[in-house]
Amino acid sequence: MSEDELLRWLRTKIDPCLLGDDAAVLPAGGPVAVTVDSQIAGVHFVPDLDPALLAPRLLAVNLSDLAAMGAEPAYAFLALSTAPGFDHRRFFRALIEACRHFNVLLAGGDLARSPATVATLTLIGRRPEAGRFLRRADAAPGHVLWLGGTIGESAAGQRLIARGARLRKGRVELPDDLVAGTLLQGAARRAVRRHLSPSPQLALGQWLGRQEAGAAMDVSDGLAKDLRRLCQESGVGAEILADELPLPDRFSDLCREIGADPLSLALGGGEDYVLLFTLPERIVPAEPGARKIGRITRSKRIVLRQDGERRDLPDLGWDHLRSSGAP
Repeated sequence: MSEDELLRWLRTKIDPCLLGDDAAVLPAGGPVAVTVDSQIAGVHFVPDLDPALLAPRLLAVNLSDLAAMGAEPAYAFLALSTAPGFDHRRFFRALIEACRHFNVLLAGGDLARSPATVATLTLIGRRPEAGRFLRRADAAPGHVLWLGGTIGESAAGQRLIARGARLRKGRVELPDDLVAGTLLQGAARRAVRRHLSPSPQLALGQWLGRQEAGAAMDVSDGLAKDLRRLCQESGVGAEILADELPLPDRFSDLCREIGADPLSLALGGGEDYVLLFTLPERIVPAEPGARKIGRITRSKRIVLRQDGERRDLPDLGWDHLRSSGAP
């Protein structure tokens, strides 16, 4: 079965109030939000990735879940199973530094040996004063649909890494035959950095939590799949505009260079870690990178408008139980 099918089945077996958002709110209504996520060698990162890059990436993808809840990060618990030769001290130096940057206290965990490295982090966040926890179920017809930043770039970076690109000693190295032209090489290096070093939108999430209404989640499995999840939780539909999707500079040129379709990568690439959120029309976010991409509708249909035509949003995105390789 698919990941979403499994989650629907699980909601018939356990308290459905604990499932459906980027983190579980405990107890019902708060005051804490708890999330857990893993990074697995050969799935989420190449096995030769520097542990000093793996550690902050692990923290960032988990912090993105708390950002989607409007939470303030507080505590972290690490379960780290590593392959022989793993540099634990290098990993922990980077993790502790990243935790300090985001005011997270590493409070415990577990260490083990494994044929392949698996790093799992559990985060606990607090509900800010004068704020609320954000939910996917709070989208309403007439709300404007927003993205907190550009999409597709991380997926392009993953494809470049799969073909040999690496970040070493702070510099992105591209194979000589991978990307031609100085301008495209700059776009390629930005994509590699975006994939390896995501930036959780904590401030935006906490700002959204201070607004009177609106839903939110982070885009980790691709805009198309994650928008479907938000609409399903809220019992609504949506219409998005292809021309309004926020894409990085020279993204289309880079996609052509690496043999990818720009729209498909933007809708289904995954691991963007920007917030997808809704707001009443009168409220406009202060986030400079936020882009209005469409509107929530009463119909449960999810529509993409492109070149004057309306069609169902393509079924794209990452499924952890059916997909192979990295997102």
